[in-house]
Amino acid sequence: MKNIKIILLTTVAALLGYSSAYSQSKPINTKAEFDASRVKIDSLDNQLIKTIGERERIVREIGVYKAKNHIPPLQAARFKQVVDKAKEAGKKEGLSPELIEELMNAIHTESLKLESDPAAVHNE
Repeated sequence: MKNIKIILLTTVAALLGYSSAYSQSKPINTKAEFDASRVKIDSLDNQLIKTIGERERIVREIGVYKAKNHIPPLQAARFKQVVDKAKEAGKKEGLSPELIEELMNAIHTESLKLESDPAAVHNE
């Protein structure tokens, strides 16, 4: 499960374009390069958490709007668009469609929880 989370976080970075700024253009040959790469991963993970947090704050805002306007949290057509766009972006990064779908489903599941739970939606 921990490996899946690492893969998911790395995938989010790729989808958000952060990976290109840190991409490794040559193989790692030394301990110093190995250590430097780990520092880059730590930085990317930190950016990912911040980005996911920002996304979830926006989801809460959308949840408030949907609740006020009697719109159900699940919008299947919109979610399909999101997944399709993510798969296309993932393809450009050499990522499998299955991985992208798993990632987006995990994010969407959490988003639906936030939109469906009035305490979570109004917790800001």
